[in-house]
Amino acid sequence: MSDQIKFIVDSLNKEPFRKNYNLITFDSLEPMQLLQVLSDVLAEIDPKQLVDLREEMPEQTAKRMLSLLGILKYKPSGNATDMSTFRQGLVIGSKPVIYPVLHWLLQRTNELKKRAYLARFLIKLEVPSEFLQDETVADTNKQYEELMEAFKTLHKEYEQLKASGFSTAEIRKDISAMEEEKDQLIKRVEHLKKRVETAQNYQWMLKIARQLRVEKEREEYLAQQKQEQKNQLFHAVQRLQRVQNQLKSMRQAAADAKPESLMKRLEEEIKFNLYMVTEKFPKELENKKKELHILQKVVSEPAMGHSDLLELESKINEINTEINQLIEKKMMRNEPIEGNLSLYKQQASIISRKKEAKAEELQEAKEKLASLEREASVKRNQTHEFDGTEVLKGDEFKRYVSKLRSKSTVFKKKHQIIAELKAEFGLLQRTEELLKQRHENIQQQLQTMEEKKGISGYSYTQEELERVSALKSEVDEMKGRTLDDMSEMVKKLNSLVSEKKSALASVIKELRQLRQKCQELTQECDEKKSQYDSCAAGLESNRSKLEQEVRRLREECLQEESRYHYTNCMIKNLEVQLRRATDEMKAYISSDQQEKRKAIREQYTKNIAEQENLGKKLREKQKVVRESHGPNMKQAKMWRDLEQLMECKKQCFLKQQSQTSIGQVIKEGGEDRLIL
Repeated sequence: MSDQIKFIVDSLNKEPFRKNYNLITFDSLEPMQLLQVLSDVLAEIDPKQLVDLREEMPEQTAKRMLSLLGILKYKPSGNATDMSTFRQGLVIGSKPVIYPVLHWLLQRTNELKKRAYLARFLIKLEVPSEFLQDETVADTNKQYEELMEAFKTLHKEYEQLKASGFSTAEIRKDISAMEEEKDQLIKRVEHLKKRVETAQNYQWMLKIARQLRVEKEREEYLAQQKQEQKNQLFHAVQRLQRVQNQLKSMRQAAADAKPESLMKRLEEEIKFNLYMVTEKFPKELENKKKELHILQKVVSEPAMGHSDLLELESKINEINTEINQLIEKKMMRNEPIEGNLSLYKQQASIISRKKEAKAEELQEAKEKLASLEREASVKRNQTHEFDGTEVLKGDEFKRYVSKLRSKSTVFKKKHQIIAELKAEFGLLQRTEELLKQRHENIQQQLQTMEEKKGISGYSYTQEELERVSALKSEVDEMKGRTLDDMSEMVKKLNSLVSEKKSALASVIKELRQLRQKCQELTQECDEKKSQYDSCAAGLESNRSKLEQEVRRLREECLQEESRYHYTNCMIKNLEVQLRRATDEMKAYISSDQQEKRKAIREQYTKNIAEQENLGKKLREKQKVVRESHGPNMKQAKMWRDLEQLMECKKQCFLKQQSQTSIGQVIKEGGEDRLIL
């Protein structure tokens, strides 16, 4: 609720309301004032709602607001009984009813303005079926529906044109500039032709110049194509390097990868990416938007002087004192729930800050890793260019990385086991201390009991005898068990060794043959792979060249086609304009008065004269209204005051009559009257 009120106050303090409220003053508004604020907000959405509530009856106010809220499709939460409470709360100016309405209206003011504007033309008037039997009413209704549909289409076209940024004035300027440039070029060409016509071999020189221009254009086109191919080759090499690096990393990861580790790594990456997308980036974006809004607000405001700064400092000091007073009041209450909540909030904020810091560290580490990988690739390329050899071979680097990863996983597991053992050791140590304390207490109680009974030392001697006998029996059992186990284990080991030797003899022979065959197959596979790579590279280069040529030809075809359609459209537009201009000239030059009246110039002059006369009449009417506005308003106020005075007198008279008790004697005009 506090966030809702804060948003309402901030929105009302901005343009176009400028109410200068704070949370305390807004919360202390009377129901009538709160209804007036709601009426002002509705008037901003629909100017017809601009009404002073002191001059309007409560029933009319409720009816007007409910009808507009229904048009704007406001849905209060709850069922039918809540709807009745909503209407009643709107009439009496209840805060729990009006606050959500204000919050909903101020959140989407521009959208609701558009909806209110369209509602004036798109809310259909339902005509009863018995009235539609009349032909004139039916025709009028049909015309009304057609006009509504036409308005819909025109509004859609208007919105599309508004969104596209299409401007006829700019197009006309461009056309006029192009026509001027065309005229200048035609004049220059004619001037150059006149200068060249006197020279010898005029046609031959023109032909050579035309060929030279064509060859220069072709040279520029080929140079541009060459540059594009170089760029494409550079990008392809970079993409190949990236793909090779990804392939190496994937092979290294797949060397000792398990499904569990891969799933765990992917889950961690997904969690990190989700955190970055859902929490970190939106917060940063919101902060940037707030900073941008503040900077725009600062730029839009005029330059501030020393007095403005002093005024702002005084306001800041007043707000700080109010905040301190509110904090002191809250501390005086000593609410334990709020204290617990503040602790939890503090812990949550600390955890969120730690999480953000770790995410930033991880992001920086990833960026650093990417930069180091780029540097390593550059260094590797440099060393390869200098001496033609790489620092590490692929297989050696894979084995090294796989060893490091296996060692790191083992280290993590051992570290986790050590941490668990340490925690368990701490718990066992604590339980041991507690049990020792309990044992000492029980021993002390037992000794006191023995001293009371006169048999001190009895429990100690009995425990010693039991312990010695138990140790002796355990030692005897251990001796017998160990001898039997050792003899059985020696027999089993001898039998297993003999069995394994006999079983592995044939397998070792087959393994030697298979190793030789594997070496031969790996050599043949490497040769075939190199042949395949060279053939694939050649085919890929040919395919890319053909694709580029096809793409270029398609682009040229599309450009020429669009140019053809554009020129056709321009020719048609010019023909239409020329036809209109000739018709206008004929109508203007002709001696027939009716044709002259049909001319656009005559129509425009007639419309201008009518509008000027109408403007004069309206100005005169405005002058009369302006002169009589003050006296009329004063007279209306006097009539309202008189009506209020008469009503007050009437109420006083009725109150006086009701207060007179039965059997009272009233003296009026020298007469005594007894009221029964």
